[in-house]
Amino acid sequence: MRPLLLALGLAAAAAHGAGAQGGDTAPAEQAVGGLSQNRVSITAGFDGSEIFVFGAVRREAPVPQDAGPLDVVITVEGPTLPVTVRRKERVLGIWVNTDSVRIDEAPSFYAIASTGPLDQILSETARLRHRIGFDKAVRTVGARSQVEDPQSFLDAVVRIRLRNGLYNRQDDTVNLREETLFSTEVQLPANLVEGEYSARMYLVRDRQVQHLTQQVITVRKDGLERLIYTTAQERPLLYGLLSLAVALAAGWAASEVFRFLRR
Repeated sequence: MRPLLLALGLAAAAAHGAGAQGGDTAPAEQAVGGLSQNRVSITAGFDGSEIFVFGAVRREAPVPQDAGPLDVVITVEGPTLPVTVRRKERVLGIWVNTDSVRIDEAPSFYAIASTGPLDQILSETARLRHRIGFDKAVRTVGARSQVEDPQSFLDAVVRIRLRNGLYNRQDDTVNLREETLFSTEVQLPANLVEGEYSARMYLVRDRQVQHLTQQVITVRKDGLERLIYTTAQERPLLYGLLSLAVALAAGWAASEVFRFLRR
């Protein structure tokens, strides 16, 4: 199945190249990519998913002989949301919240796969420009006026989400064949949030991004999960009454079971 997807990707690249018009501003190399699925449904039995990312490189002209080797970086990024991070300290034997920092931008999910270590295949300027890497994607503004060491709060967000499987970085996991076909797999955990996820594919030479292409993955709750979520958001009073009714029914059923067992 996956070789077939790669073949289709290469065919798409060739067709795209045949129909494209040359121009001075067109990149010498362009990525044409695809995904094994563009929609992920979160249901009652959802325990994660896997996205197969594949693509091909279309060239308008031969690669110069003095050019460096081709590298590929693939990122999958979830919706970016603000988050507040609090620091706990022990005061008189009790753990209490002390300092807090509002992180303005933090992807809810962020996976990075590449043909090599990021610091070796990408310059710092390129990473900053395209926001590639945990340290570039998680950002805050004006935190220095709140605390003395805002970087520790940014590092905490990355550390916690790495532990929860929401962030991951995998060097040397993009398979690049003869500088033409590339592919990798991205694992999506069970604790995803709804929204539009961006899958970006970067072609890199001489530590600079030569071309970027992007696909969208839609993550949505389906079935009972969707009904519960919609009711809670749009009809909170009804949701509260239903929750109370379920709790009362569960309590009554438990009491009846215990009463039957005592007979």
